[in-house]
Amino acid sequence: MPDQLKIKTLRALFWSCLERAGQQGIQFVVMIILARLLLPEDFGLIAMLAIFMAIAQSFMDSGFGQALIQKQDTTHVEECSIFYFNILVGGLAAALLCLAAPWIASFYDQPLLTPLTRALSLNLVINSFGVIQISLLTKRIDFKTQMKVGVIAAILSGTIGVSMAFGGFGIWSLIALSLSSSLFRTLLLWFFNTWRPSLIFSVGALREMFGFSSRLLASGLIGAIFDNIYLIVIGKMFPAAELGFYSRAKGFQRLPVDNISDAAGRVAFPVFSSVQDDKARLKRGVHKALTTLAMVNFPMMIGLAVVAKPLVVLLLTEKWLPCVPYLQLLCVAGMLRPLVIVNLNVLKAQGRSDLNLRITLFKNILKAAVLAITWSWGIEVILLGQVAVSLVCYLVNTHYTGILINYSAREQIRDFSPYLGVAGIMGVCVYTLQYVLPANLVVLLTLQVLAGATLFTVLVTALRLPAFMEIWETHASIVFPYAQASLPYRVSRRIQGFILRRNE
Repeated sequence: MPDQLKIKTLRALFWSCLERAGQQGIQFVVMIILARLLLPEDFGLIAMLAIFMAIAQSFMDSGFGQALIQKQDTTHVEECSIFYFNILVGGLAAALLCLAAPWIASFYDQPLLTPLTRALSLNLVINSFGVIQISLLTKRIDFKTQMKVGVIAAILSGTIGVSMAFGGFGIWSLIALSLSSSLFRTLLLWFFNTWRPSLIFSVGALREMFGFSSRLLASGLIGAIFDNIYLIVIGKMFPAAELGFYSRAKGFQRLPVDNISDAAGRVAFPVFSSVQDDKARLKRGVHKALTTLAMVNFPMMIGLAVVAKPLVVLLLTEKWLPCVPYLQLLCVAGMLRPLVIVNLNVLKAQGRSDLNLRITLFKNILKAAVLAITWSWGIEVILLGQVAVSLVCYLVNTHYTGILINYSAREQIRDFSPYLGVAGIMGVCVYTLQYVLPANLVVLLTLQVLAGATLFTVLVTALRLPAFMEIWETHASIVFPYAQASLPYRVSRRIQGFILRRNE
């Protein structure tokens, strides 16, 4: 029987993935509707503000939320102190953004950005009331509650945003979507979570955690700047419509890769922290996390790149066709992202926020250097540089994982290579279907997705790849009670029998 931590981890991962899939799935549908109603320039203007919002959000948390998760035993005084600190910094950050709004508009030469920036700054004040609630739920590995909050908030805010778009409010429907999402999410966190602050505050409690949190703050700020640096360069050097195409391509790519990365990261950090003193057990946990994420993310990224054109034309119409090559390159760049997140969580769980900061500095200096070389060649070359950066960063991250828990890059690559190989075979087969299937986009896309999912399931089952088999044996009888009657399962069992007979 699996140990209690394993059961708890699998349940947490299930609810975390369900929360991200549910929330982001609803938001994806909402954004599809809005993309058909609004112009690429509208999305480009909102994307120009992403870096400023990300920097302010990093300041608001200041790393204390993750410090609270990493610390084994926390007091109510520490929790209340972090709560009030978040509110103070959130208010200050919102005020600074309001003051900087005219400068931001002048930088991009887009006067409309002044009121848009001031409106979006309200998100910081609203979100500051929910940071401690999310941290405590994550520390308890309670993602079921977060799933309820995320899905309900996405439905309510999506209804408001789409209604305003149909009403002719244009870009302001995107602002309303963002603000209402933050408001509903914060209110629901307080409704579902029983934690309440007391009128106590301790500078000493914050100072005690500041050594760990300060490095995470620095890493978060650097990450916020450089994760969005592409938006600054594209927004400044290219027309707003081009930034709109890039942001929509990024939105398609982020739906699977960021959801998987966020779900895995939120579960991995508290779980890895709970076994931080048992290096052998931690290594086993990292191995399982990496192979599971590879099994999920590789086929999704390769599959999305293969079906990018019919997907974009069908969902967004042909006016968004220029974003197809951007989406395909972003999918390649995103293949290793969940694996990078797992490796970084090993460092944080070990209390090595100094190494996390060192890696973040190196990664973003490299990103800036590559961007400085590639920007003049166009957006596609910029994204090719991003692919190269993602590979180098993964190798750097795994170097420190190898030192801390003896799980090197060579070992990790050996472990996830079978999943990459199977996903590659699936991608080639799905790609060739466009030459033999009907030209109708709905039929083509549907058959490509079904064929890809079936083929991948058959191959991983027939080859009995460990990550798939463990998930199957643990959850199949509960989550998929009728799975054994499915066609992929029956076919894969026949292939397994054939392979076993040949080996005999």
